[in-house]
Amino acid sequence: MSLTHSAGATASRTADSRWLELLARAGFIGYGIVHLLFAWLALQIAFGNSSDDGDQSGALRTLAAQPLGKALVVATAVGLLAMAIWQALEAAVGHRAERGRERTWERLASLGRTLVYLYFAWTAYKVFSDAGSNSADQQEALTGRAMESSGGRWLVGLAGLVLAAIGVGLVIYGLVKRFEKHLKTGEMSPGTHKLARRLGIAGYVAKGVAYAIAGVLVIAAAVTYDPEKARGLDGALRTLREQSYGTVLLTLVALGIAAFGVYCFLQSRYRKV
Repeated sequence: MSLTHSAGATASRTADSRWLELLARAGFIGYGIVHLLFAWLALQIAFGNSSDDGDQSGALRTLAAQPLGKALVVATAVGLLAMAIWQALEAAVGHRAERGRERTWERLASLGRTLVYLYFAWTAYKVFSDAGSNSADQQEALTGRAMESSGGRWLVGLAGLVLAAIGVGLVIYGLVKRFEKHLKTGEMSPGTHKLARRLGIAGYVAKGVAYAIAGVLVIAAAVTYDPEKARGLDGALRTLREQSYGTVLLTLVALGIAAFGVYCFLQSRYRKV
């Protein structure tokens, strides 16, 4: 047996393990809670009542401040780490039901999810260890340092393009209801299926809009050489608030993000893991 085949078989057995499935499903619950708190912060920004980060790190700090909050942050971090391991294994040996280009795209998507879940798990760890300073300020400082280097503005601009593309991709992903292929729809009642579809569409579109705006702001920071514009999701939400009918628009985005949070709870039960 070749070393590559042996490693693939080991990864496949790990991907099919019961403990990893249970931790990943628990991770969806934590992911849902984070997005509900994220939506609450977005609503506070919409009505001018928030000075905290309007992003997932701000949501985790809000969670940590509650009774037993730090324990919940740790549990969330563990669940997100399990989700990252699961998606890493899917990227390596998973999506065997697909063939050719379709499987390649699904594996690349799993790789992207792995990075996202790892980032949030790391953010949760930093919040737990009281090392999580203002993430919008961190992004601004990082962008400023990057633009000081040779070719840095091009790299920042490219990062903005990638972020904006991810946002557009999330909007399309939600509108075409591609997320349904990852759900055990056969185990759902008609009412639950309809609810999951509506929550998924609203959630992915809202997240996509927020990420796309954040990407455009990063591109603007590179073009104008102004790192203050690159403040991640927090900056995107505050920029949306400043537009005509900004309160209404941001409220709709917040409701969409809340819908994604509830959708995560459904995923904890019906996601194919």
